[in-house]
Amino acid sequence: MPSLLVRGARILDPSRGLDAEGDILIEDGSIAAVREGKTGEALRAQRVLDASGLVAAPGFIDLHCHLREPGDEHKETIATGTLAAARGGFTTVCCMPNTRPAMDCAAALDYVYRRAREEGTVRVLPIACVSLGREGKELVEMAELAEAGVVGFSDDGSPVHDAALMRAALSFTLTIGLPVMDHCEDPALVAGGCMNEGLVATRLGLRGAPNESEEAMVARDIALSRLTGGRLHICHVSTRGSVELIRRAKAEGLPVTAEVTPHHLTLTDEWVMGHREGAPLSGPVGIDSYDTCARVSPPLRGREDVDALVDALREGVIDIVATDHAPHDLASKITTFEEAAPGLSVFETAFGSLMALVHNGRLGLAELVERLTAQPARILGERYRGLGTLEPGSPADLVLFDPDREWVVDASSFASKGKNTPLDGATLKGRVMATIFGGNVVYQDGAVGALK
Repeated sequence: MPSLLVRGARILDPSRGLDAEGDILIEDGSIAAVREGKTGEALRAQRVLDASGLVAAPGFIDLHCHLREPGDEHKETIATGTLAAARGGFTTVCCMPNTRPAMDCAAALDYVYRRAREEGTVRVLPIACVSLGREGKELVEMAELAEAGVVGFSDDGSPVHDAALMRAALSFTLTIGLPVMDHCEDPALVAGGCMNEGLVATRLGLRGAPNESEEAMVARDIALSRLTGGRLHICHVSTRGSVELIRRAKAEGLPVTAEVTPHHLTLTDEWVMGHREGAPLSGPVGIDSYDTCARVSPPLRGREDVDALVDALREGVIDIVATDHAPHDLASKITTFEEAAPGLSVFETAFGSLMALVHNGRLGLAELVERLTAQPARILGERYRGLGTLEPGSPADLVLFDPDREWVVDASSFASKGKNTPLDGATLKGRVMATIFGGNVVYQDGAVGALK
C-alpha cells in the first residue's frame, strides 16, 4: 500500500490529549508518525492529502447500528450501510442482531463476517443475541459467541423482559468480559404507544409511551447488575429519569455504561408534528403533522429530557454517542403514524446534527470527538486496543471534517438505502470531508483537494 501523508490538519486526538496543527504519516495501513507543528524533520510519503483548514481525528466508532443483512436487504445491506457509515466519518460500526435469521449462533456471525470482508467499506463488528431467536426464553451460547468475536449481547428491539434470564446473562459477563446491551423498555407500559406521552401526542390524538416505560427497565437492569456484578450497557437513553438512575449507579461504582443517539440529543417530540423547534403547536392539524420519519424507538422526548441528556453526555454520566442507524424502505414509512416502522437513517447526518451542540456552547469539540472515538473504544475493550486513537502503530482510521461547513441535508443523495430522516431539507453546520480506513481513502468530498 502506498504511504499517505495527511498534511496541515488540526489534529484532535482526545485519547492522547492532543490538539495541534500538524501532519500524519500513514504506512502499511497504520499510523507511522504524527508531527506536531512545523518544526522538526518533514514527513514524506508517496501520496499527499492536503487537509489545510480541516480537523483530523480518529475514525468514529458506532456501538449501535442496524445493517439489516441478512433478511431485510431491501432496507439496507452491509455494502450500502458501511458506505453510508464512511460518509458519516465512521470507520468501525457494531451491528445489532435483529436480522433474519437472528444472529444467535456462530453460523449467522460467519455470514456477516464474510459479507463485511467482501463488500464492507469500513470495519464491521457484530453484536450477538442474548436469547435464541430474540424470543427471550433461552440464553444463547454466550461463551461460544464471545470466542467467535462478538463485542456484546443484545436482543435490541425486544427488551429482555424475563428478569431471571437477564440475571443469568449478566452473570455470564463476569467470565467473558463482554456487556449485555439492553433496549430498556417495559412493553406493558408502552402498551401501543407510538410517540412520547405528552402535549404533542394529545394534540395529534396519538397514544403515547411514558418516560417510565424506559425508566422502569433501566432501574431493573441496574438492580440486576448490582446483584451479579455483571457488565451492563444501556442503549439509546432518552429520559432525564434514566439519567438520574445511571448517575447513581456510577456513583456506586457499578459496571454500567450508557449511550445516547444524535436525534435524542437534538430533536424533540415537536418534530413528529412536522414543526421545527419553537414553532407554535396551536395551528391546524393536517396530514403533514404526522411525520413518520420522526417515529423512533424510544420516541423523541420533550425539551427537559433533551437538555438532561446533553448535560449527562457532557458530564460523562452518559459515556458515548451511538447512532442507532435504522434504515427503512419507503413503504415502511408511507403509512399511518401508528403503523410506521420506528427508526431513523442516521449515519450521514450524525456529525452535522451533533455539531449543533458545539456551536451553541453545550459541548466542547474535543468532548464530542472523545465520545465518538476514545470512549467507545474503551467499552470495546482490550481486544480492540488501537481503535479510537492516532497513536503511532494503531490502525490508520481517520476522519477529516470541517466544523464550520454548512450544508443542506438531501436524503435522496444518501448512500444508505434508508432515506428516512426528519432532517431532509434541514441546514446543518459541520461536515465530514474525508474518511480513511486502514490507510485507504474510502470517502472524499469533492471540495477536498485531490490526492497527489
